[in-house]
Amino acid sequence: DWLIVGEAPGAEEDRRGEPFVGRAGTLLDEMLRAIGQRREDVFIANILKCRPPENRDPHAAEVEQCLPFLQRQIELVQPGLILVVGGVAAHNLLNTDEPVGKLRGRVHYYGERQIPLVVTYHPAYLLRSPAQKRKSWADLLLAQDVLAAAGA
Repeated sequence: DWLIVGEAPGAEEDRRGEPFVGRAGTLLDEMLRAIGQRREDVFIANILKCRPPENRDPHAAEVEQCLPFLQRQIELVQPGLILVVGGVAAHNLLNTDEPVGKLRGRVHYYGERQIPLVVTYHPAYLLRSPAQKRKSWADLLLAQDVLAAAGA
């Protein structure tokens, strides 16, 4: 039911071929565990499928090249909810430049199927700004409530 979408693989993710490993991945696992989910029970994807040089933000052309792959993943997974972590992913899926702080805390909808989408802070950001963890917790609870209301 859960699709989690991040920005792009980091160096370790690129090397291992697995999203969200390292400290940010450990925090994501803990966040999921706190709401009764396990990594094995969610689908995790990124906007970009490979690491941008020097871990810079993705360029528009790179996103444009990779977006069809993410859209196909969404079609195949048919999630009940998309949890978007971080600004790059949120900006590209919602076609906006609003900051994450203004996008989080409410439900958005994605695509023709109008899949409920909740935006929260990226785990890497939370490692640098632990005071924001309470807001991410509220976002996770919102996501859980959206799925419960949909009967998932």
